[in-house]
Amino acid sequence: MRTQVAIIGAGPAGLMLGRLLERAGIEAVIIERRSADYVLGRIRAGVLEQSTVELLARAGVDERLKTEGLVHDGVEISFDGDMHRIDFSGLIGRHVTVYGQTEVTRDLMEARTSSGASSIYEAEDVSIHDFDGARARVRYRKDGVTHEIACDFIAGCDGFHGVTRASVPKKALQLFERVYHFGWLGVLVDKPPVAEELIYAHHERGFALCSMRSPSRSRYYVQVDADEKVAAWSDERFWDELRRRLNPEVAERLETGPSIEKSIAPLRSFVAEPVRFGRLFLAGDAAHIVPPTGAKGLNMAMHDVRLLADALIQHYGDKSDAGIDSYSAKVLARTWKTERFSWWMTSLLHVFPTTGAFGRRIQRAEFDYLKSSRAAATCLAENYTGLPD
Repeated sequence: MRTQVAIIGAGPAGLMLGRLLERAGIEAVIIERRSADYVLGRIRAGVLEQSTVELLARAGVDERLKTEGLVHDGVEISFDGDMHRIDFSGLIGRHVTVYGQTEVTRDLMEARTSSGASSIYEAEDVSIHDFDGARARVRYRKDGVTHEIACDFIAGCDGFHGVTRASVPKKALQLFERVYHFGWLGVLVDKPPVAEELIYAHHERGFALCSMRSPSRSRYYVQVDADEKVAAWSDERFWDELRRRLNPEVAERLETGPSIEKSIAPLRSFVAEPVRFGRLFLAGDAAHIVPPTGAKGLNMAMHDVRLLADALIQHYGDKSDAGIDSYSAKVLARTWKTERFSWWMTSLLHVFPTTGAFGRRIQRAEFDYLKSSRAAATCLAENYTGLPD
């Protein structure tokens, strides 16, 4: 097989890149090691920056988003029950939209299926070759038969544990990582959200988050130790712990019910430098990871693939490699700004093993500053809703 761009990974980053290239008349094949059902079954967050919403519109996959997405003009932050709202709309005239990552994936997947663009699921033993030469290649095995795709470029959209970054010589990579000693225990429940906007809560027992997927489906999280097991948390234990960490009035109106999904997500910060290696480009979680505290993971991936799509469109349409040559620098410039914001949000809202009494007073002082300073609130609003390029 011969194509212009081989995309490894059929998550939202790979699907979005494929969609943008398809609409520009550029051939692309998506290769995914999992089944389509498995990809759709992944439960992820879904707070979309305005730039991500605009990209979905550009891709022509925003019909459901426009009717089902929940526009939020602000967010609530709580410290030991003391509530403070950050007014995005009033401070900077922007907002975010709550729309699950699973739904973004579904919309992109259905659009690709309808167009007949090539996607290969359940591809085994995927490997990439010669991306530092004149012509790259991708090999995989499907139904016991080995296949090879010759291509101009490879896009690594296959996540943190994917094959693309692992194929880069170690001496060509510099890795930066911080692994946190706690995770988020998340519960999905078919009950109305406890509030109209997200609530981020710091409590001496740990962090909590009240989020939602729709007006009738809620997503809640509590901070737990990294070695905790889901089986140790009954629904009753989860709801009791969540209530303890919330403002009493919020806890009183919390509607509980049987969980329809429960899992623990580890937290880490990670950056790979650079993110271009000849004809190979890394995007999304293959290039960087942020803690979910700032709701940035999906938005960072969408930013990456927009830059990459524009660079490839420029390459094939204008015969210019300016976008390709600047891709890594542009991605990393935004990545480190976003890493800083996610680190700050995580540091403010979580209890760390070494926090101690002094550390909690510092966190409280930071929260009080956020309440009293318009500049601090504006900074949070700008970062949360999405920094401009």
